[in-house]
Amino acid sequence: MPDGDRVDELVDQLRTVEEALRDLAYDRLRAAADGNDGAAADEKRLLQARRAVERAIHALGGET
Repeated sequence: MPDGDRVDELVDQLRTVEEALRDLAYDRLRAAADGNDGAAADEKRLLQARRAVERAIHALGGET
């Protein structure tokens, strides 16, 4: 597999991870709105991780 194809495959995998992190962050945000004290901190960490994945996608030439 040429390197470009491998990078494209990795970008696709990162997009899947980014989507999963986004979904988890929304779930934790809803839990925080319902009064779960620890959920807000969880959401913040998930958002930070999602942004890091977005930066990786962009660095590899994919659009976020």
